[in-house]
Amino acid sequence: MDVINWQWVLIICSSVTLYFLSPLAKTTDQFFKAVHKKKAPNTLVLTGSLIISWIFAKSITNAANLGLSFGLVGGVAYAGYYLSFAVAGIIIYQLRTKGNFKSIHHFLTTKFGKNAMAIFSVLIAFRLFNEVWSNTMVIGSYFGAQGTSGYYWAIIVFTLLTLSYALKGGLSSSIFTDVIQMVLFSVLLLIILGTIFTTDDFSTAQIVSSGTWSFELGLNLFFAAIIQSFSYPFHDPVLTDRGFISSPKVTRKSFLWASGLGAICIVLFSLIGVYAQTKGMSGQAAVEVGKAFGVVILLVINFIMITSAASTLDSTFSSFSKLIAIDLNIKKTVSFGRITMIIVAVLGTIPVFLNAEILSATTISGTMVIGLTPIFIFWKVEVPRISFYLSVFCGLVFGFFLIFDIFPEAFIFTEGKYASLLWVNIWGILSCIILYFIPTWIKK
Repeated sequence: MDVINWQWVLIICSSVTLYFLSPLAKTTDQFFKAVHKKKAPNTLVLTGSLIISWIFAKSITNAANLGLSFGLVGGVAYAGYYLSFAVAGIIIYQLRTKGNFKSIHHFLTTKFGKNAMAIFSVLIAFRLFNEVWSNTMVIGSYFGAQGTSGYYWAIIVFTLLTLSYALKGGLSSSIFTDVIQMVLFSVLLLIILGTIFTTDDFSTAQIVSSGTWSFELGLNLFFAAIIQSFSYPFHDPVLTDRGFISSPKVTRKSFLWASGLGAICIVLFSLIGVYAQTKGMSGQAAVEVGKAFGVVILLVINFIMITSAASTLDSTFSSFSKLIAIDLNIKKTVSFGRITMIIVAVLGTIPVFLNAEILSATTISGTMVIGLTPIFIFWKVEVPRISFYLSVFCGLVFGFFLIFDIFPEAFIFTEGKYASLLWVNIWGILSCIILYFIPTWIKK
């Protein structure tokens, strides 16, 4: 049996197993809040769920490719996004304990009104829509080149299989399967790293010297990731939904642990790319390293992608259903939640056929929401409602600067790849903060 057939076996068997293991959600609390036997997830379960739901196929593919391009610096740069957990954990803890808010939507509606909440909902719906195609495309790449029938069939089948168990249990299924997927991810990553490090010509010294700590070779992305971490987590309901299901203290502890452990996982996975760099490989780092070590390791890498993509995809489906049914208060029923899952699965798959870029799903959406920074970081400060709109729309403008590559070069002070990303974010976040406080200053 050839590699492709084995990969089909992995996808079908793992998905069918998760379907039968997943709990069946019968109540709205089970489906939307992951309440199981009247108990919320504990620290260990919540931490594992947070990490694996963010170590998606897209992110570990990017980490490996950045390791190939920039060495260890590339992996560390991408790991910078995991500061998002610490920021979100601290702010959500404050919102819950000092503000007594029940959700992000509750906070925004109370402070800025229903229109502000509606605009925010559009932003996060766009984010969830992006998560579907950007993760399933990674799976497709293991079954054929972009545009081939194998590529498209793998994406469609994988999406449908993941959707099936997400429909069964909603957020309960998502968090339950996250624990299994986190254990699988850890074991598979150890197998891959063990194989790489048992080769005679790959050492710690090579890893340390694999990149140059300069803006041109990775640090542009690192600092852009750090800046975006103060807004990025709040437009990701996969992350924020998990901030309101356990007690505030359990939540804060879980988010802080997830920040450090998630970053370590990303750096470790980037070592696959560093290894590929030392061997002069090109293309998709994880795929090329898998091929170099033979069928077994290629299948292990493929399985780790399936595991991480499935964990994000089921979380995306459950978060989208909660957004439409609960947060927007359209129809708080399990059956309606299931219908919304099917809708986002279909709509989110369309960009697959339009040759979208995987990394752009992170960097561009992260820039477009930098206007959320002052809204959440300075949440205690009393400002008029107009401040929300000024900051959010300012962030969107800078996001469009990045999309259309029209930011003036005179305001970019570093060289290399991601230089425009960094400086669009620096100037953008400064502009958002100033605009956010201008109405208050005018009043005074």
